[in-house]
Amino acid sequence: MVRHLSSAPARASRAVRPQGQRPSCNILGPTALGFRHRDDVREIRGLLGDLGIDVRVVAPLDATAADLARLHEADFNVVLYPEVANSAAQWLSKNFGQPSTKTIPIGFNATRAFIEEVCTLAQIHCDIEELTKRSRARWYALSVDSTYLTNKRVFIFGDATHAIAAAKVASQEMGFQVVGLGTYSRELAREVREAATQYGVEALITDDYLEVEQRITELQPELILGSQMERHIAKRLKIPCAVISAPIHVQDFPARYSPQMGFEGANVLFDTWVHPLMMGLEEHLIGMFREDFEFHDGAAPSHLGHGHQRTSANEASVAAEPTPIAEIAVANGAPVTESVWEPEAQKELNKIPFFVRGKAKRNTERFAIERGLPTISLETLYDAKAHFGR
Repeated sequence: MVRHLSSAPARASRAVRPQGQRPSCNILGPTALGFRHRDDVREIRGLLGDLGIDVRVVAPLDATAADLARLHEADFNVVLYPEVANSAAQWLSKNFGQPSTKTIPIGFNATRAFIEEVCTLAQIHCDIEELTKRSRARWYALSVDSTYLTNKRVFIFGDATHAIAAAKVASQEMGFQVVGLGTYSRELAREVREAATQYGVEALITDDYLEVEQRITELQPELILGSQMERHIAKRLKIPCAVISAPIHVQDFPARYSPQMGFEGANVLFDTWVHPLMMGLEEHLIGMFREDFEFHDGAAPSHLGHGHQRTSANEASVAAEPTPIAEIAVANGAPVTESVWEPEAQKELNKIPFFVRGKAKRNTERFAIERGLPTISLETLYDAKAHFGR
């Protein structure tokens, strides 16, 4: 489309910008159905404006045919989403000598690097330290509470742009451990594989959500960053999740301003990723109120009165699961495929806080099966806890 509409004669080098004229750029890549693209455009446009750079065209979002025909007039291009913009940016570079940015401004560090790159392309000087003061995402890293989340295991899947950037933010800015990284964007599979090697993991390149679910089940991460499909998987597996990429749900088009890019985007990432993990960390409060008449696990909502009783959703899920029956073949020396929970062990399991109870149950059952134990006793539960706690 850009090649067809561009009518200006190609030239090998760029003309020198007249003295006193503000530098200008195009923003390439945003689309109407992209994940928070409109908010990203607003954030990056504002950041460029603070640097004294004008934005000529935002394409393909809101761009007309006439806009596409004048893309070459800008001094450089800002490529926000390479999946969409790379081919056009490469063609403009080849035919008009128009440079493009390579840094995706997702996360605090990447936004700083993006500003430096933009200033170099625009041939201007900027005070980066002054611009970084608007970010509030770093305060948590300076607090003692940040140690709660160090080395939390995270699985990341989505479009290549967001997946690669999310892995970098998770590992370098939040102290998470990336245990899985993948994408459905086969056109950028090489870049995702290169990124995966930095974290010592094997990249998952697929558009089959069942393969993604299988990998997540194998890895048992503590947080999932993905698309709407991974949100469904996380819900089934009872793992905290945050959406970072299309395909997305209508709820991922919020009325509020919620970018993923720039310094405000770094603030949004912190809120979106960290809060699901912070839920329930105050274990002393759970222990304090576990047997309270109003706040215990089986208490009904206070507005229903004292005549109502209920079982918490997590206890109900545990109770609703059919108790596996040890196979008769165990007595004959056959491998154990399922283990039965003894009443005392089940009672102790129910004392574990709901937000880690499912993981404790899965780990204990795996521990028992690997050791050929047909029943899970209280001792087995403690042994499993010690084993996985190393």
